[in-house]
Amino acid sequence: MSTEANVEALEAALLTRAERLAEEYLSRARQSRERIIEETDERLRLREEREILAAKAMAERVYRRRVQASELKLQGKLDRLRWELVQAVVQDLRHQLRAFAAERPRYLPVLQRLLGAGANAIEQEELVAELNQQDLECLEGTWEAFAAEAVPGKHIRLSPEPLSCSGGVQVVSKDRRIRVDNTFEGRLDRLAEELHQAIIERLFAQAVPVERVFHHG
Repeated sequence: MSTEANVEALEAALLTRAERLAEEYLSRARQSRERIIEETDERLRLREEREILAAKAMAERVYRRRVQASELKLQGKLDRLRWELVQAVVQDLRHQLRAFAAERPRYLPVLQRLLGAGANAIEQEELVAELNQQDLECLEGTWEAFAAEAVPGKHIRLSPEPLSCSGGVQVVSKDRRIRVDNTFEGRLDRLAEELHQAIIERLFAQAVPVERVFHHG
């Protein structure tokens, strides 16, 4: 083979080799490009997911804050409404007690029990009972028998000074150091928490019976 032929063969081999290398590098470049695109897409996807998760978390926090604020606002309204309803029922109960005191056949036995309970709570024989103006006028002439039946064995003097109350009795020791307030108002004050709870529990079921005031403690 001539020198010229050898050169041509070498050039052809080099050209073929160059083409193969070019194809190989081109293939590698394509693979690298695809890998870079895939990695970029994956990073973008992960970034997007993180942003979505962060946005969801932020939205969830905002939602929870709004829900909590709404719940607190609603609870405040419910508390105010409950308080207003309780006060309305307590006020109605006071009216019922005043009306009850006007029903003498029902009221006087209750007054007698309140007198007995108050007198027995004070370990003294000489006591003073204080009534409102209406009860003073009603019992002034029969007080001795009324008191003796309520508390046998004790002497209870009827105070001539009227007490400011809607009903019931206040029993005081002779030296006025001990006082048992069994007036309607005193009973209501002492039973306030229990009455409020009973009112809340039964507000939409039934009326609070006035007898609860007289048969407790």
